[in-house]
Amino acid sequence: MSDELRDAAMKALSTVIEPELHKDIVTLGMVRDLEIVDSVAKFTIMLTTPACPLKDVMYKAAEVALKKVPGITGLNVKWDAEVPKDRRVHGRLNMPLRNIIAVGSGKGGVGKTSVSVNIAISLAQEGAKVGLMDADILTPNVPIMLGLTSGRPTVKDGKIQPFEVYGIKAISMGFMIDPDKAMVWRGPMLNSAIRQFFNDVDWGDDIDYMIVDLPPGTGDAPLSLAQAVPLTGAVIVSQPQEVAIGDALRSISMFEQLNVPILGIVENMAGELFGEGGGERLSKQRSTPFLGRVPLDVEIRRGGDLGRPVVMAHPDSDSAKAFRQIARDLAARISVLQMMNADVIPINIID
Repeated sequence: MSDELRDAAMKALSTVIEPELHKDIVTLGMVRDLEIVDSVAKFTIMLTTPACPLKDVMYKAAEVALKKVPGITGLNVKWDAEVPKDRRVHGRLNMPLRNIIAVGSGKGGVGKTSVSVNIAISLAQEGAKVGLMDADILTPNVPIMLGLTSGRPTVKDGKIQPFEVYGIKAISMGFMIDPDKAMVWRGPMLNSAIRQFFNDVDWGDDIDYMIVDLPPGTGDAPLSLAQAVPLTGAVIVSQPQEVAIGDALRSISMFEQLNVPILGIVENMAGELFGEGGGERLSKQRSTPFLGRVPLDVEIRRGGDLGRPVVMAHPDSDSAKAFRQIARDLAARISVLQMMNADVIPINIID
């Protein structure tokens, strides 16, 4: 491979624009290990998330650009990913967490935990390293939805070992108490428990996305979380009807007061019973991204009861497809936010 041909290939690839970041993939440092073998350009595109929803767009653009280069007749692309680190997380916590995403709602009963669980698993299915933290200390539901209703976490070298299931690592107070025991705790105790989940749990290697399932409302838990760790952003879950939208609006306002970016709104349980469109209207009203709509589906409820989330039990269902697309769009939104934010480490200098 001549230097001239390689330079020509890189120049061609510099015309390929990353659709979310609006910069070319060469400037972003996404093109790695380029070589030309038998007129075929072989290289790796290093994505900002393994859940990138626009791989095909970049591949087709690269194909068109490279085939204009004399001496290149084809391409062979390998996909890899380096999720950027939020420097605020990296600087304040001695923990292997790249991004911390809070999932909240203004009221209970909107399916927030179902959304948290299915998004976490969907991100893992895309190849990301994912943690799921149940910060609903008083009424934890994550163990039931993951099918982990028996057994206790082990402790190794002074660290609590999270359970691993469906490709994610999970921790919950529900793993540590009897299911019929009421948790009667005040604010400082909740704050201590949330901090313990971050500091005393062995999360292992780098976690690309830590999904934190919050209790509903605007009380102690979200305040404690925002004070304990720098949040990359928050996802707001709501049903479509107006009463739920009003509660979601209060949740958005709370996170804005805490200077936590709103990553987007998820409209859950859409359909004939609750209607649809409320979440999308709210996103337009607040100039907040709309991540997607999940249809009302009895299989989501059944899967939650049986510990088989719908993205695992019924991967071809409309609801599972909706969760996977929401996860991809969420990951893309985080990448955009981080690459535009001066407080994060660009992809081309990630350690």
